[in-house]
Amino acid sequence: MFFALWPDPSLREALAAHAGCGDAGGRPVPRAQLHLTLVFPGSVPAERIPVLCERASVVRGTAFTLTLDRIDCFPRAAVAWIGPSVTPPALQALAGALSDACARAGTPGEGRPFRPHVTLRRHTAQLVRAAVPPVTWPVRDFVLVESGSGGRPGAYAVLARWSLEP
Repeated sequence: MFFALWPDPSLREALAAHAGCGDAGGRPVPRAQLHLTLVFPGSVPAERIPVLCERASVVRGTAFTLTLDRIDCFPRAAVAWIGPSVTPPALQALAGALSDACARAGTPGEGRPFRPHVTLRRHTAQLVRAAVPPVTWPVRDFVLVESGSGGRPGAYAVLARWSLEP
């Protein structure tokens, strides 16, 4: 399970256009799986999902615009990603509020600092870092996603969606 920003189809196309990432190698993330993870509580027992949803439903955040304008990588994980050169305060606040909601639901996240990004390629062979033409994302909601949906590895299913305040 994870909370995420979930792009619409046109935004997915704009993100996928950056998946070449120069000569990074590896393989692109399928378009249907492109997202920005806010909090990753991990494996959540089925009986805890309603509690997690209840806690998320009281999270209040404001809508904002996210500008993804740089390609970078996580060398240890061997992934290339696109992210913002400046993190909007509303995005940082949303991730923090959801992390707190997970903790209150008894499903704490990974404990890593929040680094907003959309993974574009996995198993990359070399480091890639570059400024790119910006992708503008009007963020109006967030979702709870189940990974491995229906017993299919890599399949994602959106379980719930919450709107942000205008």
